[in-house]
Amino acid sequence: MHFPVKPMHFISAIVALALAAGTLHGQDGPPPLAPLPEISTGTVEPSPVLSSMAPPDVVASASAAVAKLGDEVVLGRYKTAIDRMNPMWKERTAKRMGGMEKLERELEGVAQQMVQQGISMISFRPEGQPRSYEVGAGTKVENVKGESIEKLVFNQWLVMIPTVTKFRITRQKEKTLVIESIGFQVAVSDKGRNDWTFIDGSGLSVNDLRGMFFNLPQDMQLPPVGKREAR
Repeated sequence: MHFPVKPMHFISAIVALALAAGTLHGQDGPPPLAPLPEISTGTVEPSPVLSSMAPPDVVASASAAVAKLGDEVVLGRYKTAIDRMNPMWKERTAKRMGGMEKLERELEGVAQQMVQQGISMISFRPEGQPRSYEVGAGTKVENVKGESIEKLVFNQWLVMIPTVTKFRITRQKEKTLVIESIGFQVAVSDKGRNDWTFIDGSGLSVNDLRGMFFNLPQDMQLPPVGKREAR
């Protein structure tokens, strides 16, 4: 199927990050993996680096937050996408772009680029089965039989939420197309807060995520990303 615009111009719910990430990955490749956290004092109790599933209410909160973000972007409130971008991801992206000021200028131009391309966003919705992981490594000191034991703990939830975004493409002397973009959002929050920030799945790789969250499985499968003409 041929679409009359470049793939990078199909911008999903976090339009800003999709634009930036799509450009950056083509130039620089994924960031390096992060080192394991340092534990410098006391006796360390070995802990398996595993990812456990978030409770249903946490997953529901993440999905609702993604839906709300999509509603804001559909209404043209693109600044919300910038404001809710995951801070760690935003900082890494800014470094590759040459600074936060330059990144924000690029992101703020997304709406104009969409208009120039004849693209308007019709709808956005989470669709599919989310997957969750514990991330955000830290340590916790426990007293065991009079000895201080430092344990590895995870302080955040990461939830990958599949999405469908519908776009209308209008060009002079061309048939108007309605396209569905299949993607996903990565929602991250400290445990117990449900205050979600987001990473758009466009151009995202497993190495990108593991560069920030080392305990994610090396063989993890990301939700599918693609485009199709709506029927």
